[in-house]
Amino acid sequence: MKEAIPRKNKHIKLNGIYRLSFILLCSLLCSQAAMAQSVRVSGYVLDRGEKPIPFAGVKVRGTGTGATTNLKGYYEFRMKATTDSITIEFSSMGYQGVSRSFPSLTKDTRLNVRLAEAEMELSSVTVQATKRRLNTMERVNTRDLRVNAGPTGGVESLISTYAGVTQNNELSSQYSVRGGSYDENMVYVNGVEVYRPLLVRSAQQEGLSFVNPDLTQSVQFSAGGFTADYGDKMSSVLDIRYKQPQEKEGAVLLGMLQSSAYYGSSAGAFSQITGVRYKSAKSLLGTTDTKAEYDPIYADGQTFMTYRFSPKLSVSFLGNISQTRYKFVPQTRETSFGTQSDAKKLKIFFDGQEQDRFLTYFGAFSMNFVPDDKQRHTVTLSAFNSNERETYDIQGEYFLNDVQLGADGTASMASGSENSNGLGIGRNHEHARNRLNYRVLNMGYRGEIKLNEKHRLQAGVSAQMEKIADHISEWERRDSVGYNLPHSETVLLMYNNLYADTQMRGTRLSAFVQDRFNFSMGGGTFSLIPGIRASWWSFNKELLVSPRISMGYSPESNPALVLRAAAGLYYQAPFYKELRLTYKDAEGNNVVVLNEKIRSQGAFHILAGADYTFEMGGRKYKFTAEAYYKSLFNINPYIIENVKIRYLGENIGSGYAAGIDLKLFGELVPGVDSWLTASIIKARQKLDGYGSLPLMNAPTYNFSFFLQEYVPGNKRITATLRAALSGGLPQLNPSKGLSSPAFTAPAYKRVDLGVMYKWLDPDDSFAGRSKWLMRVKGAYIGADLFNLFDMTNVNSYYWVSDAYQQQYAVPNYLTRRQFNLRLLVEF
Repeated sequence: MKEAIPRKNKHIKLNGIYRLSFILLCSLLCSQAAMAQSVRVSGYVLDRGEKPIPFAGVKVRGTGTGATTNLKGYYEFRMKATTDSITIEFSSMGYQGVSRSFPSLTKDTRLNVRLAEAEMELSSVTVQATKRRLNTMERVNTRDLRVNAGPTGGVESLISTYAGVTQNNELSSQYSVRGGSYDENMVYVNGVEVYRPLLVRSAQQEGLSFVNPDLTQSVQFSAGGFTADYGDKMSSVLDIRYKQPQEKEGAVLLGMLQSSAYYGSSAGAFSQITGVRYKSAKSLLGTTDTKAEYDPIYADGQTFMTYRFSPKLSVSFLGNISQTRYKFVPQTRETSFGTQSDAKKLKIFFDGQEQDRFLTYFGAFSMNFVPDDKQRHTVTLSAFNSNERETYDIQGEYFLNDVQLGADGTASMASGSENSNGLGIGRNHEHARNRLNYRVLNMGYRGEIKLNEKHRLQAGVSAQMEKIADHISEWERRDSVGYNLPHSETVLLMYNNLYADTQMRGTRLSAFVQDRFNFSMGGGTFSLIPGIRASWWSFNKELLVSPRISMGYSPESNPALVLRAAAGLYYQAPFYKELRLTYKDAEGNNVVVLNEKIRSQGAFHILAGADYTFEMGGRKYKFTAEAYYKSLFNINPYIIENVKIRYLGENIGSGYAAGIDLKLFGELVPGVDSWLTASIIKARQKLDGYGSLPLMNAPTYNFSFFLQEYVPGNKRITATLRAALSGGLPQLNPSKGLSSPAFTAPAYKRVDLGVMYKWLDPDDSFAGRSKWLMRVKGAYIGADLFNLFDMTNVNSYYWVSDAYQQQYAVPNYLTRRQFNLRLLVEF
């Protein structure tokens, strides 16, 4: 007999089916209602300069839905709400298109985008949006930063190959422009002047440059004659702008010398780009004469964030943290020097070590207000803090000997023994406990108003507060043949010493106004930028007034020719190092005080130049020539020890610098830049009490070469050759200062070779097989050979004495040939 099914359970099952059907029906109705609902998409399309782009196209991919921007760059359209993913595309003639993807779009959305100028390749011809250079600012192609071969890499290394710029130490990012010191160069990032540690004595301590090339969007450089909106320095200005990403981007670089990574993104009104770098020059330093345990660590992190409240108002923040830790435990050094007929060898056995630390913080907050296309206002608040510590205690026992060259060219000691009948035996002991802290707080306003189609008025004011605390305790003791130098029967005298315990507070006020005036006259286009700058510093109560003017002309009859000229009064406003005046106390010690009567060094600068564009062999080239003259006054002379500049601390002279810079620029192969530069300079200074001396950073000639080339038949392999030949710099004995006889070091000569192979491209057939590979824009393997021909270069000199108190300048040689590997992945 079959068992009856209880009706109660049947009702339960039916009720469950009804409830499930009801839920599904409601969900379907709600989904259909949502799909039938419309949403509004609106926003602005702007260029990199925050100016509206009219008639830009906005379109939902795969549909006919979209809009076109009006004269103010505004667009608006309605579409059906959707829970599916969609992509909105933005495009305009002459700009790079961008797209934004959404997993769903069920409510009104505000979407503002910025488009970058386009670069389109048509066959073998590259068409770029370019401007004729009517002023002294030169644009640097940021594509060249990736392939630049050199131990330091980066923007400064590339700038050093430009006309009028020299760099005679591959371990340093410092460069000299037209005979000036590195202190005379300004570096701006996003309109804010940046600083570097002051206590750095050698290039090994220097670490990373502030500028991160991964984050760089644009670079402009002027070797002189710059306009009044830039600050009070005499030589050059480097103006960097960081990226504001429109979409996700990033890269990872792994190398034997340096590694880095960065990531940029954009989400609605917010964009950010962040990068980190790590460098260890241990293997590079190992190629020098001093055999030691090198443990240098350089690291930094930077971020640039922007938030746009509306097309008219935005805020941004630039932050940087940088740390350098340098540990040096020397063991031995062996250096041969002199001529073939008078060769000598120095051998040193060391004991002790050096430990340094440099920690810097930087932050800049900016607010930008653009009420319309005729005006722009920016308020910036920035702060910089540097904590620096230099400590070393190193003893060395040296042996100086004559060297005889055998028939086979090998060296042997004249006496057969390094310790007998040598020129000199001695000991030296170097000791330092130096600390420095400095803080800079700056607040400024900068405005721009377009008066009409011809005039653009720019003005700005700033207030800067500076606080510096400096403690120096360093000494050097030497003895030769058992006698202390200098010798005394009663007291132990130091060969050299320096002590300081100083503090400085100051407030610096500055303002400028200038007019950018463009007009047509006499069958050509003129550009005129007259301006004036004024500043005042509370420390020395000095008021500076600096008029400047820049002019450019391009004739309509010959558009390939551009003529320009500039003139102005430029000042080198002292910061801190220029204030330090050294005197001897009653016990013979060198003590530092701050000179409140110091005045700014000055230069009246005049230059004239021309650009001429021409074609040869189906390629376009540009030849640039500039001649300049600088009349220097209120000179505060200095001597150089490695990369450290020690000022006399007094204005005691005048001088001049005159020269000519030439540059030939072209694309030997499509899409990559190459150039050749040549510079000749004559510079002298006349100092009270010292007579006529050469400027310390003025080589008589300088030639540089930067070549990029594809391997024939394979555009995936790019070779870069970077070469420099620069006249030797004047050298002085640091212990005797400006009174010692000057001599010229050997010429600086170096060739670096880099090769990069693009082994992964998004268009490769195997790239589409993996979602991860599809995100990769490019992957490269690079190999560098630094100092290709293994040439010896002199950085500075180490001074030793023989038994007869005769001093010898022993060259401190720079790095030798070094191999480097790197892997770069871009996504």
